[in-house]
Amino acid sequence: MTVSTLPACCAWAARTYGDAPYIEDGDTKLSFRQFNAERRRFAAALLASGVEPGDRVMILAPNCAHWLIAAMGIASIGAIMIPVSTRFTGREIEDLALRGGARMIVSVGDFLKSYYPDLLTPATRDQVNEVVVIGRAGHDTAWDDFMARAGGVPDETLATHEDAVTGDTVSDILFTSGTTGRSKGVMYAHKQFIDVVTAWTARVGLRKGDRTLVIPPFFHAFGYRGGAIGSLIVGATVLPHQAFDAGEVLERVARDRVTVIPGPPAIFQGMLNHPGFDQIDRSSLRLGITGGAVIPSVLVERMRNELGCEGVCNGYGLTECGGYGTMCNTTDPIDVVAKTAGPPMPSVEIEMMDEAGRILPRGETGEIVVRGYIVMQGYFDDPEATAATIDAEGWLHTGDVGRLDAAGNLVVEDRLKDMFIAGGFNCYPAEIERILSSHPAVGQAAVIGIPDARLGEVGKAFVVLRPGTRATPDELIAWSRENMANYKVPRVVEIRATLPVSPQGKVLKRELA
Repeated sequence: MTVSTLPACCAWAARTYGDAPYIEDGDTKLSFRQFNAERRRFAAALLASGVEPGDRVMILAPNCAHWLIAAMGIASIGAIMIPVSTRFTGREIEDLALRGGARMIVSVGDFLKSYYPDLLTPATRDQVNEVVVIGRAGHDTAWDDFMARAGGVPDETLATHEDAVTGDTVSDILFTSGTTGRSKGVMYAHKQFIDVVTAWTARVGLRKGDRTLVIPPFFHAFGYRGGAIGSLIVGATVLPHQAFDAGEVLERVARDRVTVIPGPPAIFQGMLNHPGFDQIDRSSLRLGITGGAVIPSVLVERMRNELGCEGVCNGYGLTECGGYGTMCNTTDPIDVVAKTAGPPMPSVEIEMMDEAGRILPRGETGEIVVRGYIVMQGYFDDPEATAATIDAEGWLHTGDVGRLDAAGNLVVEDRLKDMFIAGGFNCYPAEIERILSSHPAVGQAAVIGIPDARLGEVGKAFVVLRPGTRATPDELIAWSRENMANYKVPRVVEIRATLPVSPQGKVLKRELA
């Protein structure tokens, strides 16, 4: 495949794989050819609705065929997709809509016992021109009505817009939190998107005919790029999964003859520990792809010996690099998969740097820096943050600490100073602290990650109340559930009279830990 844009990639897959199944999503079953036709219909409907190249369109929906049709349709006219977590509250959605300058939102209707368009605040609705709803639409535009507009757009007009998209055109903006507590929009372009996913599929061994159960959400790079578009590139079938339940996943493995599962270690641990594990047919499984957390050797062994995965991969990446960086090979020994994140992706440089900006010899510990085609275009509307992250030599500073072993595999020794990972989701204490501090009783808050048997880590908040106010830990946890995504919510709150601080007034989180 020698294409450099996502619409060209979809068209190539349609020609190459034809009527083979690409998406099986409940009653919705689309071949590669049918998917290509649907993404072109969505693109034409966007043009009919006044969306132009460079406009931002948000997708607020769980893993489903509609999500992928919308994403590729947006990319097809040179517009820019902004995915939104279905775990976000109305306040968090509003923040992305306003800062991203969204023109349209594609939203799920009924999901998780909620009607998602009701989450959209007046400020969000004032920002966008239209809300297109998958399912029950209420007062907004129904998906089918939106798609019907495509009939008014000539094929020549759509082709002109597709041809105007280049490899350097920005395809999407994935907002990722940072140490400042303010999310930043990572801009990624079409060609680097395709090139890195193509290289990744080759490294992990995804292949034509695979049946990929995509549990990681499409609003994250792992689910969207690796699971969904990786399958498009190699000719595999995507089986979207909306909410992880170990029993349901095991049933799908047997019923849908799943061959590949990408996801954080917690997914595989949950499957292995399910009481009905031994009664489920797992013979179709051949590949488990994981990352985002330390993987115990015993888990790798159980994935191979008990789950039946002949190949188990582990890797390291970050949103600023498209979600990628390094990756093990499926044939690597258990110790390599469990103790390292593998070697750099092809044509990608990864080194360790000291505080003076010097590249360190192999084996020495320093900050992990990345250079190459996978590095983002920059942070959306934030040149200062971009300059602070990518230096004059093109090195992207990750803030993570690690070393390269004798074989050239990356060993991650520490993450961002405060960040923790809950069930595969990056959690940034500064962001959680910022939201907690808006509670009327909270005078000061400090959040750290603590071990959790199921999720790996969860948040613990240390809170100093404002004078004259009262709040219990349970009340603060309940309030947090209403004001931030579930994975960010502290599972433990400890109320203290003071917090330990340095002479400069900085909270000493090591003492709290």
